[in-house]
Amino acid sequence: MAARWWRWPHGCSWRPAARNPGPGCPGRAGSLGPRAAPDGRAQIPYCSLVKNLTPAFPNVHSISRFYHTTPAVFCCSKTQSGEKYSDPFKLGWKDLKGLYEDIRKEVFVSTTELKEMSEYYFDGKGKGFRPIIVVLMARACNIHHNNSRDMQANQRSIALITEMIHTASLVHDDVIDNARSRRGKHTVNNIWGEKKAVLAGDLILSAASVALARIGNTTVLSILTEVMEDLVRGEFLQLGSKENENERFAHYLEKTFKKTASLIANSCKAVSVLSCPDPEVHEIAYQYGKNVGIAFQLIDDVLDFTSCSDKMGKPTAADLKLGLATGPVLFACQQFPEMNAMIMRRFSFPGDVDRARQYVLQSDGVRQTTYLAQQYCHEAVREISKLRASPERDALIQLSEIVLTRDK
Repeated sequence: MAARWWRWPHGCSWRPAARNPGPGCPGRAGSLGPRAAPDGRAQIPYCSLVKNLTPAFPNVHSISRFYHTTPAVFCCSKTQSGEKYSDPFKLGWKDLKGLYEDIRKEVFVSTTELKEMSEYYFDGKGKGFRPIIVVLMARACNIHHNNSRDMQANQRSIALITEMIHTASLVHDDVIDNARSRRGKHTVNNIWGEKKAVLAGDLILSAASVALARIGNTTVLSILTEVMEDLVRGEFLQLGSKENENERFAHYLEKTFKKTASLIANSCKAVSVLSCPDPEVHEIAYQYGKNVGIAFQLIDDVLDFTSCSDKMGKPTAADLKLGLATGPVLFACQQFPEMNAMIMRRFSFPGDVDRARQYVLQSDGVRQTTYLAQQYCHEAVREISKLRASPERDALIQLSEIVLTRDK
């Protein structure tokens, strides 16, 4: 599976970047702006971009493939007949009533403090993005296979397990990042301390594993066990960085897949396996989840530069403060090569974070990252459209637009 994620979106038309930020882009002017050519356009050092990102990515020759000259228009909110798609959250929550109560039952422990810690994020205030995708995919696959309108109990269990794995990863990530807030409130490690937070995350993962074993399907067990391995490998990737500038984007996308998209992709695949025996359907479900998952994280990385702390529920520019070079930063490097030194020292010098943020806002890094997310969503729509028409399939198409237009 490790070699599957990096197949680039179908039908992408990668072209060299616009030489200066497009209309409406923040920071068109300022002392940190791109070097100007005689015609007033910013110079981008493309000569350094001709090498391969990495031998493991034969279809990607340089980061310049990702540059696009005009803002992309992406809209999938209407069917060909003009009928509006179903609200995916309203449609999905019909199968998720009592979701968090059921999860709290799964992580039930007699120790009061450990119970409070493990249930802390299962307060019903999350977006429920992952379980929504899972139940919609389950129904879409059921309808595609035998026109069944019924949701299997085991498929709903996958939605619970997915949310549990995701939440455990958040608890562990907050410890690693020493995060103080999440979803607008204090983190588990901020309240109870790092050691206890690690144990709480472990407890949630163990409860998810028990629930997974109860399903009794060895294929599904194998699929979701791979997610837990990917989460660990993704965290290790995030702890490192590439000296070779042309390898950084491949490193970033691999980390993005393992930390974010793998869970969505493999959860979608798991419910498709429970729906029908057709490997083509399994691949459609996997590819949809993978592409939406990568797009979700790309937009998350954009919002770290463009959204305010109140909307995000966590401090913005958080990635830079953690020393992370995300998509907007890597694109901005093509206009501001001096950022490469900051990336290698993980923005650790005084003033690095503020300078890097200004460089990003004055480049077209945000726009280019958004465009790349659009391409991944386009591929997700292309994949899911192969399934038989149903309200759930159309809701999954609508979800891909919500991923692109969310502001938190």
